[in-house]
This record gives sequence, C-alpha cells and structure tokens, in this order.
Amino acid sequence: MYYIGIDIGSTASKVWVLGEKELYFVWPTGWSSKETALKIKEYLLEQRIDVEAENATVVATGYGRVAVDYADKVITEITCHGRGGRELFGGDCFIVDVGGQDTKVIVIENGAVTDFLMNDKCSAGTGKFLEVMANRLGVTLEELFLLAEQGEALPISSLCTVFAESEIISYIGEGQPRENIAAGVVDSVANKVAQLCQKKQIGENVVLTGGLSGSPCFTRVLGEKLGAEITPRETGRYAGALGAALIGKEKGRKR
Repeated sequence: MYYIGIDIGSTASKVWVLGEKELYFVWPTGWSSKETALKIKEYLLEQRIDVEAENATVVATGYGRVAVDYADKVITEITCHGRGGRELFGGDCFIVDVGGQDTKVIVIENGAVTDFLMNDKCSAGTGKFLEVMANRLGVTLEELFLLAEQGEALPISSLCTVFAESEIISYIGEGQPRENIAAGVVDSVANKVAQLCQKKQIGENVVLTGGLSGSPCFTRVLGEKLGAEITPRETGRYAGALGAALIGKEKGRKR
C-alpha cells in the first residue's frame, strides 16, 4: 500500500509518500494548482507509484487541495499540520506555520489539536513578504537570510507590504547597507509572527513548519522574540503533507 499526502500551498506544493517506497519532495505551485497536481501525479508515476491504483490512498490538503481531483480525501490544513507536526516533533507542541500567504498557530495537547489561530488577512507576516523584499534588494531568499545574519536590523514599521516596500526603497536611497535592510526585513516578519503567537498560550515545545522552518536565521530571530529555543528542521515544511499521508493510513482507503 501507498499512502500519499499532497499539500498544495500557494507558492510550493509538498508531497510525502508512506508505504513500500517512502519519499518526499517539493514542487513549485506555479499559477495553476490543478496543473501542479497533474505534474505531481505524473512524477509519482515515474517513480512507479500510481495514485489511481487500488493500492494507493491520496489525501490532499493546503491552499489548493480541491484541485487534486484524484484525491480520496480532502482534509483541512489545521488537521494535517497538527498531525504531521506531532509526528515530526514528538508529541505535544506549539506549531507555528509560516506559509506563502498566511501564518497559522496550532496548539497540540494530548495528541490532538486543541486550539488554533490563523492570519490570512495580510501578507506582511508571511513568506510572500520576504520574497517581495528579497526581490526589491536583488537577492534570493537564501541570500536575504545570509545578509540578515551580518546586519543590524533597521526598523520597518509599516504593517502593509506595499508601504513596507516604500520604506525599503527609502533605505536603499539613503545608502543604508543591504545587510541592515535585510536584517530589518527578517525582524519585521518575525515580529508579526510573534504577535500572532502571543495571542495564545505559548507551550514549551515551540516548533516551526512551512518554508522557513529550515532557516537558522529566521528560527533564531523568532525564538528570541518568543523566548523559546526553536531548532531549524528542513522536513518542517512537509508537516502538512506528512500529516495528510498519516491520516490516510490511519483512516483507511477509499471514500
């Protein structure tokens, strides 16, 4: 049997396969979630995994989950991230998921989701904000973090991405070092995420999921703001996909 979790995010889609062959990978979402789902299906077939075979159960989650028309089950992000986070990080935890378009806080107690909070009204505390600002500085996201590690954070006060970008342009015009601007950008996002977290009772085991989970720079800055030690983990971005695969395995096959 194969249990396949597919998490279609706004910027990246993650896949985790449990079963006779185990693998996980990330795929750019692009402009069409439906096209991305098809490409994932084709890639899995190349790996000799047929998503429509009798020995496969597919569970879809994420921003574009309804686009996975071959899914046997469609489950919310909160449920899947909660299950995957518990598996990845061992038991009860306080999950902070920073996605491309939104940020989620999920509380896991006694192995179940007991509370959650989501910010999907503004991109200022998300990965998209970092991408926009990195582009404005003419660097990749990875280079932005490397620059930030070498700089002293400049204040970026605007809550709106558009106005924050104007602040960045002003700093560039003043000749401020890119390292300091980059540090300010990372600090600004961490501030927004921390403000969301502080609306809930922050547990002892704070973990980061989503695309920024493997960044030592971001995990350090966010950890300082929350007064918690957060360990960067590359597989953190796959929490939703892993959770979907596990739920498929635990709840059985076809509808």
